[in-house]
Amino acid sequence: MTATETPTIDFPDLQELTFEVLPGAVGVLRINRPDRANSQTVRMFTEFGEAAFALRDAPLRALIVTATGTRAFCAGFDIDEVHVIAEMGVREFLKFQETATGGIQGLRFLPFPVIAAVHGPATGGGLALALAADIRLCDPAAKFSAAFVKVGLSCGELGTSYNLTRLVGPARASEIGFTGRLVGAEEAERIGLVNRVVPTDELFDAAVTLAQEIARNSPAGVRMSKRAIQRNQEVTSYAAALELENRGQALMTRTADMPEALAAFKDKREPRFTGS
Repeated sequence: MTATETPTIDFPDLQELTFEVLPGAVGVLRINRPDRANSQTVRMFTEFGEAAFALRDAPLRALIVTATGTRAFCAGFDIDEVHVIAEMGVREFLKFQETATGGIQGLRFLPFPVIAAVHGPATGGGLALALAADIRLCDPAAKFSAAFVKVGLSCGELGTSYNLTRLVGPARASEIGFTGRLVGAEEAERIGLVNRVVPTDELFDAAVTLAQEIARNSPAGVRMSKRAIQRNQEVTSYAAALELENRGQALMTRTADMPEALAAFKDKREPRFTGS
């Protein structure tokens, strides 16, 4: 499939998330609870997992994760549902945690790049969702908070302690996690929490442009690049990182896209990548 085609994807009928495919094989997954500041629910975490399962083998080049409305990207867990988890026993709560974490993790481990377009607050679980993306764009009104300590929990939630530390370093992650304070858009860009700040009315278009720029490259090359970047956050030695990179590059030389890229460079034309 070329980067100009729009694939048809068998996607489940969800209530709290919506999905569409844009030209260039770019998917858009939206949280769809604008009347509740796109806050998360028990059901939504299940839907994250269902969405990730449906998309993991999809012929997408990139996925944009965003939200409907203008009020917030995601204001964390819906306060009106707190009683549901407060009434759970330990085993039931652990099962819920595994479902919630599995949904966020499923999006993080999609084989193609995930771009978060964050408008307004992204707090608690909303921050965790944004952190699960490979790239984050935000508008000037964006505010980020690991607000878990404000409700008697820890920032060891939904992958936040792992992802935040690797983005901004342990000292900054500690301050943000221990205080639960808000991090504004300008600071978020300065410390590396987001890639860049974009005017609100240009945010979604900027995410689409970035996704389509990625889509013009070799799909296998982009996917292998994502795999290398993610896995090398988890290895503990330079030698192991090199071994992973070497295997990936050896596999890439066996694809049809590499000789096509070299031929296009020689012919001074755009390559026609097919992902094969």
